[in-house]
Amino acid sequence: MVRSLVEGGVRTVFGYPGGAIMPVYDALFDRDREIRHVLVRHEQGSIHAAEGYARACGETGVCIATSGPGATNLLTGIADAKMDSTPVVCITGQVPSSALGSDAFQETDVMSVSAPLTKWNHQITDPAEIPAVISKALYLARSGRPGPVLVDITKDAQVGTLDYRPHDEEHEVRGYDPLPTLDEERVEAACRLIDGARRPLVLAGQGVLLSGAQRELRQFVEKAGLPFACTLLGLGAVTSEHPLYVGLLGMHGNYGPNVKTDECDLLIAVGMRFDDRVTGDLARYAPRAKVIHLDIDASEIGKNVPADVEILADAREALGAMTKRVCSASRTAWLAEFAACHAIERERVIESDLNPASPEIRMSEAMDRLGARTGGRALVIADVGQHQMAAARYYGCRDGGALITSGGLGTMGFALPAAMGVGLARRDRLVVAVIGDGGFQMTSQELGTIAEEKIPVKIMILNNGYLGMVRQWQELFFRRRYSQTELSNPDFVAIAAAYGMEGRRVSERAELDASIDEMLSSAGPFLLDVIVEREENVFPMVPAGAGCSEIRLE
Repeated sequence: MVRSLVEGGVRTVFGYPGGAIMPVYDALFDRDREIRHVLVRHEQGSIHAAEGYARACGETGVCIATSGPGATNLLTGIADAKMDSTPVVCITGQVPSSALGSDAFQETDVMSVSAPLTKWNHQITDPAEIPAVISKALYLARSGRPGPVLVDITKDAQVGTLDYRPHDEEHEVRGYDPLPTLDEERVEAACRLIDGARRPLVLAGQGVLLSGAQRELRQFVEKAGLPFACTLLGLGAVTSEHPLYVGLLGMHGNYGPNVKTDECDLLIAVGMRFDDRVTGDLARYAPRAKVIHLDIDASEIGKNVPADVEILADAREALGAMTKRVCSASRTAWLAEFAACHAIERERVIESDLNPASPEIRMSEAMDRLGARTGGRALVIADVGQHQMAAARYYGCRDGGALITSGGLGTMGFALPAAMGVGLARRDRLVVAVIGDGGFQMTSQELGTIAEEKIPVKIMILNNGYLGMVRQWQELFFRRRYSQTELSNPDFVAIAAAYGMEGRRVSERAELDASIDEMLSSAGPFLLDVIVEREENVFPMVPAGAGCSEIRLE
């Protein structure tokens, strides 16, 4: 098993040992110079760390757990990786094959429970399968639309013997086409629509990043003069300072791209899946627009929004072909309409977010200051909630910067362990985890891993004493009945100190910049507890069930 991982290019794994996986851990003991094992404090931490690792460096993340509760503790992260197209391989121990189905100690049918959450899963009962199965798992996780793969291995297969031969054959999986052939006729049809459009809008999703198509996207929009907006996971595909960038899509996105979606005559969706947080009420979504949908996964095209031109292809290849064919254009008047929308949003939302009259620090200004102090070039890992939306709106990814977060599943507790993986994958980069006080307490035990591994992650808690996003909905839609959303928090700085970490608490606006600078300049991990306005709300907001144009500014 370990040799197969090493020969598959794996150099780092995250895991937690247990009885049913002990033979694999015994083998790791002898190969610690070839493969680094990071001991997490909970199995959920291992898969989120593997996700962060994969998303930061483009390689496949690997995590290891024992049977039963060890395996089931991975499931939230597996679902997260599936929805966000993250290449991870999960290896779980299992009871001996002779005991399968007997309800043995720590036996769980992980194959059945993981099947709907994985791209592929397989149970090894014969050691002779190991080289081929691990090779296939790594291939499937990273090829085509990436995703999670689970390999369950019985204990007798772990201790069995085999005549080891590296598996170097190409994988042929029936019905699986990871790199579809680009249809030039569809490219031509798409470009005819673009050339004839007066009010087009490009929707850039995470597929741009997964394909490595950042340069191709920029060249495409620049040649055709196309305004573009990003999904939450598409942020960072092109610098937020680009003159054609018109903002963030979605429920808490910018005013312009939401309102103007209803006025578009053409939507060009690249590597995005028309998630409900982007579309709002589908019956009222983009009523005047024709749709070009470019994606590598055939199941996503037309799933939510019918497409007039379907392009099943890798984003990098398709955008390159479209750039060669599309006509040069300038759409000054259409772009001016987005600028007018931004002016409205700036007056009614952004000014008060960044220059509040209240004495308390706001999440929005904390993220704006973090962006200013890092130049927007840090790798920011955001958890889930109001602070996540503040980071998406105000951090401002510039060239080289990135926002890594849990999108589709919305997993609270994601950021701290994911930041561990990012920090280990990119030792050359500044890594900042932005977390709410609620989400931090879901996986805070991973401070132990960060301390032991000396990962120089900077942890910025935006602490409002509430489960803030739920509280906001209770305020707006449940008559301010704050049911079970107020938190009684511990001293986070003291907890960090117990692990030997530096930390600081800041509640005064005048001290915010200096506190951020202290965090960023620290040599090791650092926890900054930012006390923010307790009942700050995140606007704009498209209410659930509403159309994009019904976006609220207050």
